[in-house]
Amino acid sequence: MSQIEIRLPKMGESVTEATITNWLKNVGDTIALDEPLVEVATDKVDNELPSEAEGTLIQRLFEVDQVAQVGDVIAIISTDGSAAVASSPAEKIETEIKEVVASVQSNAAPAPIKLENNSNSDKFYSPLVKSIAEKEGINYSQLDTIEGSGQGGRVTKKDIIAFIANGNAENTAKVEVKAPASNGVVTAPTQAAPSTSNGGGFLSNIKEPVVTAGPNDEIIEMDRMRKLIADHMVMSTHVSPHVTSYVEADVTKIVNWRNKVKDVFQKREGEKITFTPIFIEAIVKAIKDFPMVNVSVSGTQIIKRNNINIGMATALPSGNLIVPVIKNADRLNLTGITKSVNEMANNARTNTLKPDDTQGGTYTVTNVGTFGNVMGTPIINQPQVAILALGAIRKVPAVIETPDGDFIGIRHKMFLSHSYDHRVVDGALGGMFVKRVADYLEQFDENREF
Repeated sequence: MSQIEIRLPKMGESVTEATITNWLKNVGDTIALDEPLVEVATDKVDNELPSEAEGTLIQRLFEVDQVAQVGDVIAIISTDGSAAVASSPAEKIETEIKEVVASVQSNAAPAPIKLENNSNSDKFYSPLVKSIAEKEGINYSQLDTIEGSGQGGRVTKKDIIAFIANGNAENTAKVEVKAPASNGVVTAPTQAAPSTSNGGGFLSNIKEPVVTAGPNDEIIEMDRMRKLIADHMVMSTHVSPHVTSYVEADVTKIVNWRNKVKDVFQKREGEKITFTPIFIEAIVKAIKDFPMVNVSVSGTQIIKRNNINIGMATALPSGNLIVPVIKNADRLNLTGITKSVNEMANNARTNTLKPDDTQGGTYTVTNVGTFGNVMGTPIINQPQVAILALGAIRKVPAVIETPDGDFIGIRHKMFLSHSYDHRVVDGALGGMFVKRVADYLEQFDENREF
Protein backbone atom coordinates (compact mmCIF):
# COMPACT_ATOMS: atom_id res chain seq x y z
CA MET A 1 0.00 0.00 0.00
CA SER A 2 1.37 3.39 -1.03
CA GLN A 3 -0.08 6.75 -0.04
CA ILE A 4 0.86 10.23 -1.23
CA GLU A 5 0.21 13.31 0.91
CA ILE A 6 -0.98 16.31 -1.11
CA ARG A 7 0.13 19.52 0.57
CA LEU A 8 -0.97 23.11 0.02
CA PRO A 9 1.87 24.50 -2.12
CA LYS A 10 3.56 27.87 -1.75
CA MET A 11 1.64 30.18 -4.07
CA GLY A 12 3.56 33.40 -3.69
CA GLU A 13 6.19 35.09 -1.58
CA SER A 14 3.71 36.71 0.81
CA VAL A 15 0.94 34.09 0.68
CA THR A 16 0.84 31.90 3.82
CA GLU A 17 -2.66 30.42 3.70
CA ALA A 18 -5.62 29.72 1.42
CA THR A 19 -9.30 28.86 1.78
CA ILE A 20 -10.64 25.65 0.26
CA THR A 21 -13.47 26.81 -2.02
CA ASN A 22 -14.36 23.67 -4.01
CA TRP A 23 -13.25 20.04 -4.17
CA LEU A 24 -13.19 18.82 -7.78
CA LYS A 25 -12.85 15.17 -6.74
CA ASN A 26 -14.82 13.17 -4.17
CA VAL A 27 -13.38 10.56 -1.82
CA GLY A 28 -13.14 7.31 -3.77
CA ASP A 29 -12.66 9.01 -7.15
CA THR A 30 -9.68 8.15 -9.30
CA ILE A 31 -7.45 11.02 -10.38
CA ALA A 32 -4.69 11.40 -12.95
CA LEU A 33 -1.37 13.15 -12.50
CA ASP A 34 -1.82 16.95 -12.96
CA GLU A 35 -5.60 16.59 -13.11
CA PRO A 36 -7.36 19.42 -11.18
CA LEU A 37 -8.06 18.30 -7.62
CA VAL A 38 -9.23 21.32 -5.64
CA GLU A 39 -9.96 25.04 -5.98
CA VAL A 40 -8.47 27.37 -3.37
CA ALA A 41 -8.63 31.10 -2.78
CA THR A 42 -6.22 33.56 -1.22
CA ASP A 43 -7.24 37.12 -0.32
CA LYS A 44 -8.40 37.87 -3.86
CA VAL A 45 -7.19 35.28 -6.34
CA ASP A 46 -8.76 31.88 -7.02
CA ASN A 47 -6.48 29.02 -8.06
CA GLU A 48 -7.00 25.46 -9.28
CA LEU A 49 -4.48 23.01 -7.81
CA PRO A 50 -3.52 19.90 -9.81
CA SER A 51 -2.90 16.47 -8.30
CA GLU A 52 0.74 15.59 -7.67
CA ALA A 53 0.04 11.87 -8.04
CA GLU A 54 -2.09 9.35 -9.91
CA GLY A 55 -4.40 7.08 -7.95
CA THR A 56 -7.51 7.16 -5.77
CA LEU A 57 -8.49 10.00 -3.45
CA ILE A 58 -8.97 8.33 -0.05
CA GLN A 59 -9.14 11.32 2.29
CA ARG A 60 -9.86 15.05 2.23
CA LEU A 61 -8.40 16.70 5.32
CA PHE A 62 -10.04 20.10 4.81
CA GLU A 63 -13.64 20.89 3.95
CA VAL A 64 -15.00 23.74 1.86
CA ASP A 65 -14.50 27.16 3.54
CA GLN A 66 -11.77 25.88 5.84
CA VAL A 67 -8.42 27.71 5.88
CA ALA A 68 -5.23 25.72 5.25
CA GLN A 69 -1.69 26.94 5.85
CA VAL A 70 1.01 26.55 3.20
CA GLY A 71 2.55 23.10 3.74
CA ASP A 72 -0.56 21.57 5.36
CA VAL A 73 -1.62 18.14 4.09
CA ILE A 74 -4.98 18.73 2.44
CA ALA A 75 -5.61 15.32 0.89
CA ILE A 76 -4.25 11.77 0.69
CA ILE A 77 -4.09 9.73 -2.51
CA SER A 78 -3.57 5.97 -2.66
CA THR A 79 -1.42 5.04 -5.64
CA ASP A 80 -2.37 1.34 -5.63
CA GLY A 81 -6.05 1.62 -4.76
CA SER A 82 -5.78 -0.76 -1.79
CA ALA A 83 -6.33 1.73 1.03
CA ALA A 84 -9.70 1.99 2.70
CA VAL A 85 -11.58 5.26 2.36
CA ALA A 86 -11.18 7.34 5.52
CA SER A 87 -13.89 9.23 7.34
CA SER A 88 -14.16 12.87 6.37
CA PRO A 89 -12.80 15.52 8.78
CA ALA A 90 -16.25 17.04 9.01
CA GLU A 91 -17.71 13.78 10.32
CA LYS A 92 -14.87 13.41 12.86
CA ILE A 93 -15.26 16.98 14.09
CA GLU A 94 -19.04 16.65 14.35
CA THR A 95 -18.66 13.51 16.46
CA GLU A 96 -16.01 15.12 18.65
CA ILE A 97 -18.17 18.19 19.30
CA LYS A 98 -21.19 16.05 20.16
CA GLU A 99 -19.16 14.01 22.63
CA VAL A 100 -17.76 17.11 24.34
CA VAL A 101 -21.12 18.85 24.57
CA ALA A 102 -22.81 15.69 25.87
CA SER A 103 -20.20 15.46 28.65
CA VAL A 104 -20.85 18.98 29.97
CA GLN A 105 -24.56 19.46 29.30
CA SER A 106 -27.45 17.31 30.45
CA ASN A 107 -30.04 19.24 28.45
CA ALA A 108 -30.24 19.92 24.72
CA ALA A 109 -27.53 22.06 23.11
CA PRO A 110 -28.53 25.64 22.29
CA ALA A 111 -30.02 26.32 18.90
CA PRO A 112 -27.57 27.47 16.23
CA ILE A 113 -27.10 31.22 16.09
CA LYS A 114 -25.83 33.66 13.53
CA LEU A 115 -22.42 34.84 14.78
CA GLU A 116 -22.63 38.63 15.08
CA ASN A 117 -19.40 40.61 15.43
CA ASN A 118 -20.09 43.09 18.21
CA SER A 119 -16.46 43.12 19.34
CA ASN A 120 -13.75 45.65 18.60
CA SER A 121 -11.26 42.80 18.18
CA ASP A 122 -9.56 42.35 14.81
CA LYS A 123 -8.67 38.70 15.55
CA PHE A 124 -9.13 36.25 12.67
CA TYR A 125 -11.30 33.16 13.13
CA SER A 126 -11.36 30.38 10.56
CA PRO A 127 -14.69 29.30 9.02
CA LEU A 128 -14.45 26.04 11.02
CA VAL A 129 -14.09 27.85 14.37
CA LYS A 130 -16.95 30.19 13.44
CA SER A 131 -19.13 27.21 12.51
CA ILE A 132 -18.48 25.54 15.87
CA ALA A 133 -19.14 28.83 17.68
CA GLU A 134 -22.48 29.33 15.94
CA LYS A 135 -23.52 25.76 16.68
CA GLU A 136 -22.65 26.07 20.36
CA GLY A 137 -24.00 29.59 20.95
CA ILE A 138 -20.64 31.31 21.41
CA ASN A 139 -20.46 34.98 20.42
CA TYR A 140 -17.46 37.05 19.31
CA SER A 141 -16.93 38.58 22.75
CA GLN A 142 -16.47 35.10 24.17
CA LEU A 143 -14.26 33.98 21.29
CA ASP A 144 -11.99 36.91 22.08
CA THR A 145 -11.40 35.48 25.57
CA ILE A 146 -10.09 32.15 24.27
CA GLU A 147 -6.31 31.90 24.31
CA GLY A 148 -5.35 30.52 20.93
CA SER A 149 -2.61 27.93 20.50
CA GLY A 150 -2.30 28.35 16.74
CA GLN A 151 0.13 30.45 14.74
CA GLY A 152 0.08 34.08 15.89
CA GLY A 153 -2.31 33.20 18.73
CA ARG A 154 -5.02 31.99 16.36
CA VAL A 155 -7.89 30.02 17.95
CA THR A 156 -7.91 26.44 16.67
CA LYS A 157 -10.53 23.69 16.70
CA LYS A 158 -8.87 22.15 19.78
CA ASP A 159 -8.98 25.51 21.60
CA ILE A 160 -12.70 26.06 21.10
CA ILE A 161 -13.56 22.44 21.92
CA ALA A 162 -11.56 22.75 25.15
CA PHE A 163 -13.47 25.98 25.88
CA ILE A 164 -16.74 24.07 25.49
CA ALA A 165 -15.49 21.14 27.59
CA ASN A 166 -14.62 23.48 30.46
CA GLY A 167 -18.23 24.65 30.59
CA ASN A 168 -17.43 28.21 29.49
CA ALA A 169 -20.02 28.15 26.73
CA GLU A 170 -23.04 27.33 28.89
CA ASN A 171 -26.03 29.68 28.75
CA THR A 172 -24.29 32.05 26.38
CA ALA A 173 -26.42 31.73 23.30
CA LYS A 174 -27.48 34.94 21.64
CA VAL A 175 -30.84 34.03 20.16
CA GLU A 176 -31.68 35.16 16.69
CA VAL A 177 -35.40 35.82 16.45
CA LYS A 178 -36.86 35.72 13.00
CA ALA A 179 -39.93 37.86 12.54
CA PRO A 180 -42.82 36.03 10.88
CA ALA A 181 -43.36 36.61 7.19
CA SER A 182 -46.26 38.89 6.41
CA ASN A 183 -47.93 39.36 3.04
CA GLY A 184 -44.97 37.84 1.24
CA VAL A 185 -42.47 40.25 2.77
CA VAL A 186 -39.21 38.76 4.04
CA THR A 187 -38.12 40.45 7.27
CA ALA A 188 -34.54 40.56 8.48
CA PRO A 189 -33.74 38.93 11.86
CA THR A 190 -34.25 41.01 14.97
CA GLN A 191 -30.90 41.60 16.64
CA ALA A 192 -29.95 42.62 20.14
CA ALA A 193 -28.18 45.96 20.45
CA PRO A 194 -24.37 45.71 20.53
CA SER A 195 -22.81 45.69 23.97
CA THR A 196 -20.93 48.79 25.04
CA SER A 197 -19.47 47.24 28.17
CA ASN A 198 -16.09 46.88 26.50
CA GLY A 199 -15.76 50.64 26.28
CA GLY A 200 -15.42 50.47 22.51
CA GLY A 201 -16.95 53.88 21.99
CA PHE A 202 -18.97 55.03 19.00
CA LEU A 203 -17.88 52.37 16.50
CA SER A 204 -18.99 49.55 18.81
CA ASN A 205 -22.55 50.90 18.54
CA ILE A 206 -22.64 50.99 14.74
CA LYS A 207 -25.34 48.67 13.48
CA GLU A 208 -26.40 47.92 9.92
CA PRO A 209 -29.97 48.97 9.10
CA VAL A 210 -32.69 46.35 9.03
CA VAL A 211 -33.76 45.99 5.40
CA THR A 212 -36.89 44.24 4.19
CA ALA A 213 -37.38 42.70 0.76
CA GLY A 214 -40.65 43.24 -1.05
CA PRO A 215 -42.65 40.46 -2.74
CA ASN A 216 -41.18 41.23 -6.17
CA ASP A 217 -37.61 41.93 -5.05
CA GLU A 218 -34.76 39.59 -5.90
CA ILE A 219 -32.32 38.61 -3.13
CA ILE A 220 -28.77 38.03 -4.39
CA GLU A 221 -26.17 36.49 -2.09
CA MET A 222 -22.74 38.16 -2.37
CA ASP A 223 -20.05 35.91 -3.81
CA ARG A 224 -16.78 35.42 -1.91
CA MET A 225 -14.90 38.20 -3.71
CA ARG A 226 -17.71 40.74 -3.28
CA LYS A 227 -17.75 40.01 0.47
CA LEU A 228 -13.99 40.56 0.64
CA ILE A 229 -14.28 43.83 -1.28
CA ALA A 230 -17.13 45.03 0.94
CA ASP A 231 -15.22 44.27 4.14
CA HIS A 232 -12.04 45.89 2.78
CA MET A 233 -13.84 49.09 1.75
CA VAL A 234 -15.70 49.46 5.06
CA MET A 235 -12.48 48.83 6.96
CA SER A 236 -10.63 51.45 4.91
CA THR A 237 -13.18 54.19 5.53
CA HIS A 238 -13.11 53.43 9.26
CA VAL A 239 -9.32 53.38 9.47
CA SER A 240 -8.42 56.39 7.30
CA PRO A 241 -9.94 59.89 7.29
CA HIS A 242 -10.29 60.40 3.54
CA VAL A 243 -9.56 63.69 1.79
CA THR A 244 -9.68 64.18 -1.99
CA SER A 245 -7.87 66.84 -4.08
CA TYR A 246 -8.67 67.50 -7.75
CA VAL A 247 -6.54 68.80 -10.62
CA GLU A 248 -7.36 69.23 -14.30
CA ALA A 249 -4.57 68.28 -16.74
CA ASP A 250 -4.14 69.14 -20.41
CA VAL A 251 -3.09 65.86 -22.06
CA THR A 252 -3.25 67.02 -25.69
CA LYS A 253 0.44 66.25 -26.24
CA ILE A 254 -0.02 62.72 -24.95
CA VAL A 255 -3.07 62.11 -27.15
CA ASN A 256 -1.21 63.37 -30.23
CA TRP A 257 1.89 61.30 -29.44
CA ARG A 258 -0.05 58.10 -28.88
CA ASN A 259 -2.00 58.56 -32.11
CA LYS A 260 1.32 58.94 -33.91
CA VAL A 261 3.10 55.89 -32.46
CA LYS A 262 0.39 53.35 -31.60
CA ASP A 263 0.47 51.49 -34.94
CA VAL A 264 4.27 51.38 -35.02
CA PHE A 265 4.36 50.25 -31.39
CA GLN A 266 1.90 47.43 -31.98
CA LYS A 267 3.79 46.25 -35.07
CA ARG A 268 7.12 46.27 -33.24
CA GLU A 269 6.04 44.98 -29.80
CA GLY A 270 3.04 42.89 -30.76
CA GLU A 271 0.68 44.66 -28.38
CA LYS A 272 -1.20 47.90 -27.91
CA ILE A 273 -0.05 50.96 -26.01
CA THR A 274 -2.83 52.61 -24.01
CA PHE A 275 -2.84 55.80 -21.94
CA THR A 276 -2.55 53.88 -18.64
CA PRO A 277 1.22 53.18 -18.85
CA ILE A 278 1.89 56.86 -19.60
CA PHE A 279 -0.14 57.90 -16.56
CA ILE A 280 1.64 55.33 -14.36
CA GLU A 281 5.02 56.64 -15.53
CA ALA A 282 4.03 60.16 -14.44
CA ILE A 283 2.78 58.86 -11.08
CA VAL A 284 6.08 57.06 -10.46
CA LYS A 285 8.02 60.26 -11.19
CA ALA A 286 5.80 62.20 -8.76
CA ILE A 287 6.27 59.55 -6.05
CA LYS A 288 10.03 60.00 -6.38
CA ASP A 289 9.49 63.72 -5.83
CA PHE A 290 7.08 63.17 -2.90
CA PRO A 291 8.02 59.82 -1.31
CA MET A 292 5.83 60.41 1.75
CA VAL A 293 2.74 59.37 -0.24
CA ASN A 294 4.39 55.98 -0.71
CA VAL A 295 4.01 54.96 2.93
CA SER A 296 1.91 52.82 5.27
CA VAL A 297 0.80 53.38 8.87
CA SER A 298 1.25 50.88 11.69
CA GLY A 299 -0.07 52.26 14.96
CA THR A 300 1.96 55.44 15.53
CA GLN A 301 4.72 54.41 13.11
CA ILE A 302 5.02 55.51 9.48
CA ILE A 303 6.60 52.89 7.23
CA LYS A 304 8.30 54.58 4.29
CA ARG A 305 8.35 52.12 1.41
CA ASN A 306 11.59 51.51 -0.45
CA ASN A 307 9.94 50.01 -3.52
CA ILE A 308 7.40 51.69 -5.78
CA ASN A 309 4.81 49.02 -6.56
CA ILE A 310 1.82 50.39 -8.47
CA GLY A 311 -1.53 48.64 -8.10
CA MET A 312 -3.97 49.13 -10.96
CA ALA A 313 -7.63 48.54 -10.16
CA THR A 314 -9.08 46.26 -12.83
CA ALA A 315 -12.73 45.38 -13.42
CA LEU A 316 -13.46 41.68 -13.87
CA PRO A 317 -16.11 40.18 -16.18
CA SER A 318 -18.05 39.21 -13.03
CA GLY A 319 -18.37 42.89 -12.10
CA ASN A 320 -15.97 42.52 -9.17
CA LEU A 321 -12.72 44.42 -8.82
CA ILE A 322 -9.15 43.20 -8.40
CA VAL A 323 -5.88 45.12 -8.05
CA PRO A 324 -2.87 43.45 -9.72
CA VAL A 325 0.46 45.08 -8.86
CA ILE A 326 3.31 46.23 -11.11
CA LYS A 327 6.35 45.58 -8.95
CA ASN A 328 9.28 48.03 -8.99
CA ALA A 329 7.59 50.25 -11.57
CA ASP A 330 10.33 52.85 -11.11
CA ARG A 331 12.84 50.43 -12.69
CA LEU A 332 10.82 50.02 -15.90
CA ASN A 333 10.84 52.21 -18.99
CA LEU A 334 7.59 53.07 -20.77
CA THR A 335 7.72 49.94 -22.92
CA GLY A 336 8.27 47.78 -19.84
CA ILE A 337 5.37 49.42 -17.99
CA THR A 338 3.16 48.93 -21.06
CA LYS A 339 3.93 45.22 -21.25
CA SER A 340 3.31 44.79 -17.51
CA VAL A 341 0.00 46.67 -17.68
CA ASN A 342 -1.21 44.59 -20.63
CA GLU A 343 -0.12 41.31 -19.04
CA MET A 344 -1.74 42.04 -15.68
CA ALA A 345 -4.99 43.26 -17.27
CA ASN A 346 -5.21 40.18 -19.51
CA ASN A 347 -4.46 37.78 -16.65
CA ALA A 348 -7.12 39.48 -14.53
CA ARG A 349 -9.73 39.10 -17.28
CA THR A 350 -8.85 35.42 -17.84
CA ASN A 351 -8.60 34.61 -14.11
CA THR A 352 -4.96 33.53 -14.42
CA LEU A 353 -3.42 35.94 -11.90
CA LYS A 354 -1.11 34.33 -9.35
CA PRO A 355 -1.64 35.11 -5.65
CA ASP A 356 1.61 37.10 -5.51
CA ASP A 357 0.41 39.31 -8.41
CA THR A 358 -1.97 41.15 -6.07
CA GLN A 359 0.42 41.51 -3.12
CA GLY A 360 2.82 44.26 -2.08
CA GLY A 361 1.24 47.33 -3.67
CA THR A 362 2.41 50.68 -2.28
CA TYR A 363 0.22 53.07 -4.32
CA THR A 364 -2.91 52.44 -6.40
CA VAL A 365 -4.37 53.99 -9.54
CA THR A 366 -7.93 53.47 -10.76
CA ASN A 367 -9.23 54.54 -14.17
CA VAL A 368 -12.80 55.76 -13.71
CA GLY A 369 -12.61 57.34 -17.17
CA THR A 370 -13.01 53.85 -18.64
CA PHE A 371 -16.68 54.08 -17.67
CA GLY A 372 -17.12 57.60 -19.00
CA ASN A 373 -16.73 59.27 -15.58
CA VAL A 374 -14.94 62.62 -15.50
CA MET A 375 -13.82 62.27 -11.87
CA GLY A 376 -14.32 60.15 -8.75
CA THR A 377 -13.56 59.90 -5.04
CA PRO A 378 -11.75 56.56 -4.70
CA ILE A 379 -11.39 54.68 -1.42
CA ILE A 380 -7.82 54.02 -0.27
CA ASN A 381 -6.54 50.49 -0.78
CA GLN A 382 -5.26 49.63 2.72
CA PRO A 383 -2.57 49.51 4.00
CA GLN A 384 -1.62 52.22 1.50
CA VAL A 385 -2.33 55.88 2.24
CA ALA A 386 -3.27 57.26 -1.18
CA ILE A 387 -5.00 56.41 -4.47
CA LEU A 388 -5.39 58.32 -7.74
CA ALA A 389 -8.48 58.20 -9.95
CA LEU A 390 -8.06 59.01 -13.66
CA GLY A 391 -11.03 60.69 -15.29
CA ALA A 392 -12.17 60.48 -18.90
CA ILE A 393 -10.19 62.40 -21.53
CA ARG A 394 -12.51 64.94 -23.17
CA LYS A 395 -12.23 67.51 -25.93
CA VAL A 396 -13.02 70.90 -24.39
CA PRO A 397 -12.63 74.55 -25.41
CA ALA A 398 -9.74 76.14 -23.53
CA VAL A 399 -7.79 79.39 -23.37
CA ILE A 400 -4.38 78.90 -24.98
CA GLU A 401 -1.63 81.36 -24.10
CA THR A 402 0.88 82.28 -26.84
CA PRO A 403 3.51 85.05 -27.31
CA ASP A 404 1.05 86.68 -29.69
CA GLY A 405 -1.83 86.64 -27.24
CA ASP A 406 -4.49 84.30 -25.91
CA PHE A 407 -6.99 82.45 -28.04
CA ILE A 408 -9.64 79.73 -27.69
CA GLY A 409 -8.77 76.26 -28.96
CA ILE A 410 -9.83 72.63 -28.63
CA ARG A 411 -7.76 70.70 -26.08
CA HIS A 412 -7.82 67.19 -24.61
CA LYS A 413 -8.29 67.46 -20.85
CA MET A 414 -8.92 65.17 -17.89
CA PHE A 415 -9.42 65.38 -14.13
CA LEU A 416 -7.15 63.66 -11.61
CA SER A 417 -8.77 62.84 -8.24
CA HIS A 418 -6.32 62.11 -5.43
CA SER A 419 -7.71 60.56 -2.22
CA TYR A 420 -5.34 60.31 0.73
CA ASP A 421 -5.17 59.40 4.41
CA HIS A 422 -5.29 62.67 6.34
CA ARG A 423 -3.62 61.08 9.35
CA VAL A 424 -0.26 61.22 7.56
CA VAL A 425 -0.85 63.08 4.28
CA ASP A 426 -1.80 66.72 4.78
CA GLY A 427 -3.61 68.80 2.19
CA ALA A 428 -0.39 70.48 1.07
CA LEU A 429 1.37 67.20 0.33
CA GLY A 430 -1.70 65.55 -1.18
CA GLY A 431 -2.40 68.59 -3.37
CA MET A 432 1.20 69.12 -4.47
CA PHE A 433 1.55 65.47 -5.40
CA VAL A 434 -1.43 65.38 -7.75
CA LYS A 435 -0.40 68.73 -9.24
CA ARG A 436 3.06 67.29 -9.94
CA VAL A 437 1.48 64.33 -11.74
CA ALA A 438 -0.48 66.79 -13.90
CA ASP A 439 2.70 68.77 -14.60
CA TYR A 440 4.50 65.66 -15.85
CA LEU A 441 1.56 64.84 -18.12
CA GLU A 442 1.39 68.35 -19.55
CA GLN A 443 5.16 68.46 -20.12
CA PHE A 444 5.16 65.22 -22.12
CA ASP A 445 7.55 65.30 -25.11
CA GLU A 446 5.60 64.88 -28.36
CA ASN A 447 8.84 63.94 -30.16
CA ARG A 448 9.72 61.21 -27.69
CA GLU A 449 11.15 57.91 -28.97
CA PHE A 450 10.15 54.66 -27.41
